[in-house]
Amino acid sequence: MPTTSAIPPLIAAALGTICISFGINAILRPEHALSFFEFDYPTIEAEQNLVDSLLTVYGIRDIFMGIAIYATAWCGSRRALGWIILAVGAVAVGDGVVCWRNGHGEWNHWGYAPLAGVVGALFIGMGG
Repeated sequence: MPTTSAIPPLIAAALGTICISFGINAILRPEHALSFFEFDYPTIEAEQNLVDSLLTVYGIRDIFMGIAIYATAWCGSRRALGWIILAVGAVAVGDGVVCWRNGHGEWNHWGYAPLAGVVGALFIGMGG
C-alpha cells in the first residue's frame, strides 16, 4: 500500500532542487561548474565560448532532471519517480567516469550514486 507520508515528496523536492541548482549554476557560472569536474577553465576566448556553451547544455540537462523529479513526485507514480531517480544516479556515474578518465574528481559525482540508488529503490518499492 502506498504511503501517504509527506517525507517522500520532501526527499524528491530536495533531490530535484539539487539538480536544478547545479543546472542554474552551470548556466550562470560555467567556470565554477567546471570546477566540479576538476577541469581547468580555458584561457583562450574561443575555448571559453565552447566550454560555456557545453556547460549551458549540461545545465539544461540538470534542470530537466530536477523538473522531471518534481513533476513525477507530484503528478506521477512513486514507482516512476524511483526510476527517474535511479536514472539521475546513472547520470552521476557517467559524469564521474568522465572525471576518472581525466585522472581526478570522480567522487564529486560518484558520491551521489548510492544516495540515488537507495532513494530510487525505496520509491520503486513504495509503488503507486
